[in-house]
Amino acid sequence: MAEVLDTQLVLEGKELIKKGISMLNDKNYECAKQNFLEAQKRFTALRQADYIAVSMSLAAMTKYLLDKKTYNSVLETLNDAGYMAQYCKSNTARLFVELVQGNINFDEGNSDVALIHYNNAKSYAEADDEFLMLDYINTRISQVQNGMEFSMPVKSNPLVSLVKIGRSITALTDINVLLKVIAEETKNAIQADRCTVFILDKEKNELWSKIALGMESQEIRFPADRGLAGYVVQTGESVNIEDAYVDPRFNKDVDSKSGYHTKSMLCMPIKNNNQEIIGAFQVLNKLNGVFTKNDEDLLVAIGGSASIALENAQLFEQQKELYKEQKDLFESFIDTLAKSIDARDKITAGHSSRVKLYAMLIVDALDLDLHDREIIEKAAILHDIGKIGIRDAVLQKEGKLTPEEYAHIQEHVQITHDILEKIHMSDDFKLITDIACSHHEKWDGSGYYRHLRGEEIPYGGRILAVSDVFDAITSRRHYRDKMPISNVIKILINDSGSHFDKNIVDVFLSISLDKIVKVFLTESHVVFKNGDEDVLSHYNLLDIYNFINDENSSNKDIVDLFNYYYAGCEV
Repeated sequence: MAEVLDTQLVLEGKELIKKGISMLNDKNYECAKQNFLEAQKRFTALRQADYIAVSMSLAAMTKYLLDKKTYNSVLETLNDAGYMAQYCKSNTARLFVELVQGNINFDEGNSDVALIHYNNAKSYAEADDEFLMLDYINTRISQVQNGMEFSMPVKSNPLVSLVKIGRSITALTDINVLLKVIAEETKNAIQADRCTVFILDKEKNELWSKIALGMESQEIRFPADRGLAGYVVQTGESVNIEDAYVDPRFNKDVDSKSGYHTKSMLCMPIKNNNQEIIGAFQVLNKLNGVFTKNDEDLLVAIGGSASIALENAQLFEQQKELYKEQKDLFESFIDTLAKSIDARDKITAGHSSRVKLYAMLIVDALDLDLHDREIIEKAAILHDIGKIGIRDAVLQKEGKLTPEEYAHIQEHVQITHDILEKIHMSDDFKLITDIACSHHEKWDGSGYYRHLRGEEIPYGGRILAVSDVFDAITSRRHYRDKMPISNVIKILINDSGSHFDKNIVDVFLSISLDKIVKVFLTESHVVFKNGDEDVLSHYNLLDIYNFINDENSSNKDIVDLFNYYYAGCEV
C-alpha cells in the first residue's frame, strides 16, 4: 500500500513540475515558483534526489526571473542542485541544472557560457527527455547562435516550427489534431497571442475551424465571404492591419461569440500546389509591437507545408468516410441475408441474432480484440445462411426428422460455405466463412461437414458451437417446450471434450446470469423487475446447476428467479 501511495505522490509531483513549466511560458512566475516549491517539498519527503534537483533548479530560475538581484543566491542553489544531480546520476536532473544555468547566463549576456550549458542540456535530453524539453533547448541554442536576446516565453525558432509542421505531413491524419499543431507552432513562430487555421468548405461556401487557441475545441463556422479571413479567401490577398476594429472587413461576430478582443491581425490565404485556395491563416495580437514583413514571409513558408498536410488529412477523412459507407453497406447486406432465413423458417426466427449475442458474451469474457470480435459477430449472424438451400418441407417440418431429412438439413453447413465463398471481399471474409461453416464441427471429430477435430476447428467456430446448441435447446418450438435449464447445463458439461471445447464451455458457464437473461428478453415483452438484475449479476449458470442439484441448497430462490425469466422469455 505504501508503494502505491509513493507512486501516486511521485506522479503528482511531476504534474506540479509540468504545470510550473507551462506557467513560465505564460509569464506567471509567482505561481510557477509555488508549483516548483511544492514539488520539491513532496520529493524531499519521498527522498527522490533526482526530482528534488529538478524542482530546486526550476524554483531557482523563477526566483531569478522575479528578481534579477537574486543572481548570487540562485547560483548557490544551482550548485547544490548540481551536486545532487551528479550524486544520483540522473540525466533528467542534470538536464534541468544545465538548462537553468544556460538561461541565467543567456539573460546576463554570457552567451558563450550559456551555449556550453545548453549543449550539455541537449546531450542529457537526447538520453532521457522525460519532460519533452529537447525542442526548447534547440530553440535556445539557435537563439544564442543567431545573436537573439533572451526572452520569456521562449521565442520559437522559425526553422524548428517549420520542421514540426513538416513532420505533421506524415505523422498526423486527424485533421482536428493537425489544425491544433499548425496553429500552435505558427503562434509560437510568429510570437502572436493566438492563431486560427480556417478550412474552406467549398460545398457550403463556409470557413470553419475547430481549433482556436484558448477556446478549447469550440467550432467556428461562417460564410466564406465574411470577415478578413473571408476577404483573403475571396481575393487571394494577404492582410496585415494594426487595429482590426477600424477595418470594415473585420467580422466582429467571432470576437463577440468567443469573448476575445482582437487588436493586430495578420491574415493570409493557404494555397495548395495548384495555387488553389483551401483555407486561411488568421494570426492575432502580436506580443510585442505589430506584425512585420518577416512575419508575413514566415507565414508563407509555413503555409507551404501546412497546405500539404491539410490536403492529406482531408483526403484521409474522405477515405475514412468512404470506408464507413462501405462497412455500413456490407453490414446491411449481412443483416439482410440473415433475415432472409427468418422469413423462410418461422420456427427458428431470431435464432441467428441470439447466437450472435451469446457468442459476444463469450468473446467479451475471453477479452478478445476488436478485430476478432467483429469477425466472430458476422460469422454468428451468417452461420445458418445455408438453410436457404434446404427444402421447405424439411426446414419447416414440425416434429422429428427422418434420417434422410436430417441428412438433408445437415447440408446447410456446406451450403453456407458455398454461398459465402462466392462473395469473398477480403481475407477477413474468408475467416468469416471458415468460422460460419464450422459451427457443427465437434471436438472429437464426429461433427460435420469437414469432420475437423480439436484445434483444427476455428476458434470462432468453437464459440459458435456452444452458442448455437445453447440457444437451440433453450428455445421453444411448436413441437416441444424448452429443455429444463439443469438438463441444458448438464449437456454442456457432459459434452465438454467430445462435442465442445471445454475451455469455451467453462467460460460460458461463468458468465453472469443477468447477461444471459438479457438475451432471453430480446424475444419477449418481459423486463427486469426492480433489483432482479443486480441479484442475478452475482451468479452464473454453473451456480444454478449446483443449486438445483444440491438438495440442501439455501439458494432455491435464485433458481426460481432465474427460471421466472427463463420460462417467461417467450410469453
